[in-house]
Amino acid sequence: MECDCFSLRMRRPPPSFRGIFFLPSCPIQSPSLKFFKKPQTISRNFQFSIRLKSLSCALDAIESNPTGHWAFGDAQNLPVRLQDGFQKTPSKLSSPNRPNSTPGNKVPETVEKKRIWRGLDLDSKERLRRYSGMLRTCASKGALNEGKAIHGQVIKSGIKPDSHLWNSLVNVYAKCGSAKYACKVFGEIPERDVVSWTALIAGFVAEGYGSGAVNLFCEMRREGVGANEFTYATALKACSMCLDLEFGKQVHAEAIKVGDFSDLFVGSALVDLYAKCGEMVLAERVFLCMPEQNAVSWNALLNGFAQMGDAEKVLNLFCRMTGSEINFSKFTLSTVLKGCANSGNLRAGQIVHSLAIRIGCELDEFISCCLLDMYSKCGLAGDALKVFVRIEDPDVVSWSAIITCLDQKGQSREAAEVFKRMRHSGVIPNQFTLASLVSAATDLGDLYYGESIHACVCKYGFEYDNTVCNALVTMYMKIGSVQDGCRVFEATTNRDLISWNALLSGFHDNETSDIGLRIFNQMLAEGFNPNMYTFISILRSCSSLSDVDFGKQVHAQIVKNSLDGNDFVGTALVDMYAKNRFLEDAETIFNRLIKRDLFAWTVIVAGYAQDGQGEKAVKCFIQMQREGVKPNEFTLASSLSGCSRIATLDSGRQLHSKAIKAGQSGDMFVASALVDMYAKCGCVEDAEVVFDGLVSRDTVSWNTIICGYSQHGQGGKALKAFEAMLDEGTVPDEVTFIGVLSACSHMGLIEEGKKHFNSLSKIYGITPTIEHYACMVDILGRAEKFDEVESFIEEMKLTSNVLIWETVLGACKMHGNVEFGERAAMKLFELEPEIDSNYILLSNMFAAKGMWDDVTNVRALMSTRGVKKEPGCSWVEVNGQVHVFLSHDGSHPKIREIHLKLQDLHQKLMSVGYTPNTDHVLHNVSDREKQELLFYHSERLALAFALLSTSTRKTIRIFKNLRICGDCHDFMKFISEITNQELVVRDINCFHHFKNGSCSCQNFW
Repeated sequence: MECDCFSLRMRRPPPSFRGIFFLPSCPIQSPSLKFFKKPQTISRNFQFSIRLKSLSCALDAIESNPTGHWAFGDAQNLPVRLQDGFQKTPSKLSSPNRPNSTPGNKVPETVEKKRIWRGLDLDSKERLRRYSGMLRTCASKGALNEGKAIHGQVIKSGIKPDSHLWNSLVNVYAKCGSAKYACKVFGEIPERDVVSWTALIAGFVAEGYGSGAVNLFCEMRREGVGANEFTYATALKACSMCLDLEFGKQVHAEAIKVGDFSDLFVGSALVDLYAKCGEMVLAERVFLCMPEQNAVSWNALLNGFAQMGDAEKVLNLFCRMTGSEINFSKFTLSTVLKGCANSGNLRAGQIVHSLAIRIGCELDEFISCCLLDMYSKCGLAGDALKVFVRIEDPDVVSWSAIITCLDQKGQSREAAEVFKRMRHSGVIPNQFTLASLVSAATDLGDLYYGESIHACVCKYGFEYDNTVCNALVTMYMKIGSVQDGCRVFEATTNRDLISWNALLSGFHDNETSDIGLRIFNQMLAEGFNPNMYTFISILRSCSSLSDVDFGKQVHAQIVKNSLDGNDFVGTALVDMYAKNRFLEDAETIFNRLIKRDLFAWTVIVAGYAQDGQGEKAVKCFIQMQREGVKPNEFTLASSLSGCSRIATLDSGRQLHSKAIKAGQSGDMFVASALVDMYAKCGCVEDAEVVFDGLVSRDTVSWNTIICGYSQHGQGGKALKAFEAMLDEGTVPDEVTFIGVLSACSHMGLIEEGKKHFNSLSKIYGITPTIEHYACMVDILGRAEKFDEVESFIEEMKLTSNVLIWETVLGACKMHGNVEFGERAAMKLFELEPEIDSNYILLSNMFAAKGMWDDVTNVRALMSTRGVKKEPGCSWVEVNGQVHVFLSHDGSHPKIREIHLKLQDLHQKLMSVGYTPNTDHVLHNVSDREKQELLFYHSERLALAFALLSTSTRKTIRIFKNLRICGDCHDFMKFISEITNQELVVRDINCFHHFKNGSCSCQNFW
């Protein structure tokens, strides 16, 4: 679109402007200026397709009842009453006392006519001036009906409007929001000048028609009408409205060319244009080169930086503004508050608040809303509420702001209470109010309240609003009402990606995660491109399903969408791989994370702990602390679980002290993990102390202490704890009964064990698991009731379960039942041929009976199948360091001192009656060789090293990966007696507490 050459000569700009604003995007090389072509909503001749007779415009005004709503009180305030312009006869024509007016003194007719016409001409100009004045008054007041009435009277009087009246008519319609009538009047103007064009363009801008105003400006230039500073300012404002940066740059260049750039209004409009279009460098350059700045230009620049989120720049500019002679207004303060809110700069926001009080606009509703927003985003919901209660008559925006603030700060009940007050005040909520309330209901987990808010949504007609629908879907999914969430989703007419993400959020548990995978596929099929939240949600479903294959496909999609560098998505991937036991992949992704937050560390620590890699879990925890990340209760609980698995008591105690310092020792997860750690590290007394100190106990904490007592052979305490649990009203679960039945087994309580087993389904409605059946087999097997064992296995149809036959084989080994034990072993060879312990138990059973040929056959079978025996291994923690020993190990730096200590101990034991029991050596060798084989078992090496390394009589705790042999068991009992040293040995079956020559297992393990 081209505009004709300017007829105006370019004026020389001030020196400070020269050479600065000739922008590369709009070079000026010739007198003509080219504009970008725009959709022509207005024809070249500007007929608007509404070129009407002059009467039609007036008839429209009259037919719209111009006087029907006439405010007579307002009319009296107009400069001249309406009748003054068209009913009053000129005094020279109507005065009865005028000389020569009598019939006797007639004036010649031609002279009289000339005099009359001159009077009429003067009267017409006066009326035109008065009409224009009244129309300007109507325009300033926004009185459209009064303006129409005046327009009607103009037409009735038959007066011919001059340019001022035409412009006044366009102006009144434009400023009163009637662009249609303004266009009609404008189309009838015989000679349109820059004033009429500017009035019409301003009308379009006022109505929000930015693109239309730009097109009007182009049409004006094509008609050869030169713009003035007001036209440029209005056109630039239109460009700001429609964010038309390129056209705005051309108007900027034209303003420079004609010398209007130095105008204050044009400069302010340019600053506003560039700021709203994000061109802050240009905005600031224009601002700095203006000969003078006013509050408008300052506010425009401040608002631009606030929109860009550059709060520091906003504050710096505001400080400069306060140092100048410009008086800031409430609009300035609102912009600065926006910058403080975006940056979370509370102190600066409080300073601005004090300035608002100083200039007396603190109670202004607009400022109050900005203060409310600032305090909310700075985390001070209490101060935000104080601001809110001082608003005299809050509107829906203010109510919504405080409700949203309280919801975002987790004060959901307070948000609900404020909504109740809002309804009592008669203010009708909008979609943002209701969306925040749905979010509050989600946090409360109150389905009934959520449903009541849903009813309000329908009542106020927002049931199809996307924001509200998405919030409702999220609420129902998180509360657990999945079907209701699905119904809301199905009713949503215009689903977006947020809708799909909200739906996916309800399918993370084990039972419904497969539906989440199908929803994800459907979302992709419908053409939606997943974002960060989508991937996090679907990865959680993969974790719950343990579906690593689908998770890997999602991982590929993440890479395809260039989100593999996103730390939140990366953490979800770590979680997925860790929970599927792919720890190497999890570690690789974890190491690639740019910013490893607390959640990422917790995920990797928990992954190692759950996979049995306790040492790595503890190392990760230490590294996390080195990087300055403070653990929460879940990190501590996972780290304690890692200590439990590797039985590192010193590390566990350090974690306990950290939990106390952080005030997290009373947390249910941490406390239960502490009880478990102390129990598994052989400190059942410390576990008991932690448990007794709990303020409240749930099922998990009770289960931990009951199972701890059972593992340590304290069956009586385990059963008493179970009774106390029931007395407190805590409902037991399947894990509780595993501990209870194990206690009955260790104590040989057959009938009580049967009673508790039967109560599982009959009293508590729990379906027995294979672990419960194995406990019952163990109870009967330890009591040597093998006939009942066989009947129980047949009756319960347990013949194909590995755990059952392993339990049977252990009982047969204990009591020397070779026949039944051999049958159990053969069954195990079929079910799990690669497990070495089954072959070893059968071989040991044969060796104990002297059946060496059968021992040879079993070992040959192992060799044929490629099964290797796991070597015996024991470890002991001394001074915070774990020392590991294998049988006949010679690699330890102090192995010589260890052997000498063992020899010394052996001589002392021999003097008090100890005799090595070579029946436990399962090799067909001489008795001397058998004694040597027993002498260097791994647990003895660990004991000798611990006695060498500790001067105090601290309890020595040794951990072994296999079952302790009978001779080593006797050896430990004698050592505890002659050294007066308490020993704790944890083997694969249970804890053995050796004290004063006896063991807690009562020789039954």
